[in-house]
Amino acid sequence: MAKKASILICDDEEIMRDVLGTIMSSAGYKVDLAKTGEEAVEMYSQKAYEVVLMDVSMPGMGGLTALEELVKLDAEAVVLMVTAYATFDTAISAWEKGAAGVIRKPFQNEQILAHVAKGIKTRRKEEERQVLRQAMVRSVQRDLIVVHSQKMEEIFRLVDRVGPARSTVLITGESGTGKELVAKAVHAASPRADMPFVVVNCTNIPSDLLESELFGHTKGAFTGAVGAKKGLFEVADTGSIFLDEIGDLRPETQVRLLRVIQEREFTPIGETTPTKVDVRIIAATNVDLKEAVKNGQFREDLYFRLAVVPIEIPPLRERREGILPLAQHFIRKYAEENGRNISENLSPDVLSPLENYNYPGNVRELENIIERAIVIAPTDEITVDCLRPEVRDPQSAMERMSASAGKSGSIDLSHGVSFYDEIKNYEIDLIRRALDQTGGHQSRAARLLGLNPTTLNSKIKSYNIQTKSA
Repeated sequence: MAKKASILICDDEEIMRDVLGTIMSSAGYKVDLAKTGEEAVEMYSQKAYEVVLMDVSMPGMGGLTALEELVKLDAEAVVLMVTAYATFDTAISAWEKGAAGVIRKPFQNEQILAHVAKGIKTRRKEEERQVLRQAMVRSVQRDLIVVHSQKMEEIFRLVDRVGPARSTVLITGESGTGKELVAKAVHAASPRADMPFVVVNCTNIPSDLLESELFGHTKGAFTGAVGAKKGLFEVADTGSIFLDEIGDLRPETQVRLLRVIQEREFTPIGETTPTKVDVRIIAATNVDLKEAVKNGQFREDLYFRLAVVPIEIPPLRERREGILPLAQHFIRKYAEENGRNISENLSPDVLSPLENYNYPGNVRELENIIERAIVIAPTDEITVDCLRPEVRDPQSAMERMSASAGKSGSIDLSHGVSFYDEIKNYEIDLIRRALDQTGGHQSRAARLLGLNPTTLNSKIKSYNIQTKSA
């Protein structure tokens, strides 16, 4: 059953209060009456009404001044001004101060009831949006377990401040730290929360197709363009677009993105007429963009346009107080997914290596470690044997890696080597071993290596590694 709407009527004339009160009560609304602007402001400070009917001309605090005070108390207040002297200037002044409408005396009952019904609908729609935004923020915060990390609490306080703005946000941090979750929190804390949130991974989309994905194209704009396609910027119109790994953008795409930010418009490939768009840009990267600017790999003007509000997420090794609650969160998540009844209470011999491991893959790696432990746990408790070898004993893992490198051929540094070639060869060896161990199953191999499956797939393609059928 829908709740009754509450109406506050403020008029210095008793007869008008009685008339308006009778009309509203007869329509099923809950009504409170105020004789002065001061009294109305005091009553509203104690209780937020869905609609206020406010007389313009009153002794003491006039209606327009009271309107200003109500808007200070509640930016979303729905105030309908009632006046016998509705001039154009009065109406303009009322709207500028935040009034939802101006009603002229004498009025028809149906007229004022229609205004009130519209005001209630507007108010309740905004309340629904606020509830949705708060729920989304709480959901994101639960995923990050930020309450157990002072650094993450500071980040989310910043998110609360910048969320309502339109400014671009640049989120930096190592891979796996939770940049996308923070981006979602920025969107959820904004007035765009119930509008689209579009995610674009600038690494996963081939560079020659990225502009088409972002800006769209017309039919026949290039070979293979068999039909017109709407770009992701247009899909995100009135909402937010999250550009992940933005440091990988090609120079020509950087130029087009800069224009979108500056002019709030873009031109689809094959078109000549620009398309206006209202999109908030949230970008993320694990690359040092300042260094990329120095090296000429990233435009300085674009960097400053993106980094209006910079948010840096610390790696997990710098917020170790969050490891236990995060681990417990992932135990609950993956125990439920796998139909297991696994205890969240971790013994000291399990917790100690978890808290002392350095997590090069950050939160994503911790999640992988816990998921694996849930899957292989022989009982309803995670034991130290369920942890990956490098977590149980990092020193032995390093020694095994060194021994493995030695077996594949001792590296002679006397004449110099290519550091990146040696790292590449070692990566290829690890990937091949993981694929051999899993019979070519890439998802399981990714779990063994502590990698995101899409990252592993990208490396397999990049290194042209031949895989068996899983």
